[in-house]
Order: sequence, then structure tokens, then C-alpha cells
Amino acid sequence: MTLGSGGSSVVVPRNFRLLEELERGEKGIGDGTVSYGMDDGDDIYMRSWTGTIIGPHNTVHEGRIYQLKLFCDKDYPEKSPTVRFHSRINMTCVNHETGVVEPKKFGILSNWQREYTMEDILTQLKKEMASPHNRKLVQPPEGTYF
Repeated sequence: MTLGSGGSSVVVPRNFRLLEELERGEKGIGDGTVSYGMDDGDDIYMRSWTGTIIGPHNTVHEGRIYQLKLFCDKDYPEKSPTVRFHSRINMTCVNHETGVVEPKKFGILSNWQREYTMEDILTQLKKEMASPHNRKLVQPPEGTYF
């Protein structure tokens, strides 16, 4: 996020940005089917995050709860976080052996912009679950993990 007037801009420092995201994540997002927060409250660098997505209606994901890990390196938000499903899932953009969301196969990560947030990533993943090429893929048994 940048602030400014008259042609000048100020880049919000990494930790301030992450504090904003944490506050938003704790308040709840939209319809409540996507959430995120800190994985370790003692991590002063705010690197390790968890995310949850409740599968979209009218898909093979409906009613399932998916857990993810997001890791914001020191270059975040200039560079995207790494995103990995903890819950097993079958999606075209997710490595079926590791659960890693592959940036080259997932638009928001491959075309990352500083303004994007972890919330954006999770909501896009939920939309991706409902896309025609993912909505009917056979899924691993519920409750299995990478």
C-alpha cells in the first residue's frame, strides 16, 4: 500500500502492512468461508501464517475445511508468500506430492503485485476450487494431510 499526494508516495513498512492484515484476518472476512491468522504469536517477524478455506457450494469441495500455511519472507509484500495446503487437495495449481501452490499455475502468485494480500490469495484459491477444471476432480479422503 502506498500513501501520498502531490506526486509523492510513502511505502508502508512490511510489519505495519502485516499488522493490518492480521487485524483484518482476526475480524473475519466476507461470508466467513475464508480466514487467516498468525501461526506463531511469538514470531516478531510475522512470517508464518495459517489459512482456512471452506469449500465452495456445488463442488466436490463443498463442506470440506482446507487448512493452508502461508510464509511471508523478508521481501513480503514485494514478493508473494509461499502457499502450501496442509489438507490434501486435488487442484490443477497444487503440487499433488507437497501441497505447494505452484506460482506458475496460479495467476495471483505468478503476477504478484505489492497491493495483493493473503486474503486475496485465499479468496482466489476458493474461486479456483469452483472453476470448471477443478470443481469435479476426485478428492483425497477428507482429513488427510500432506
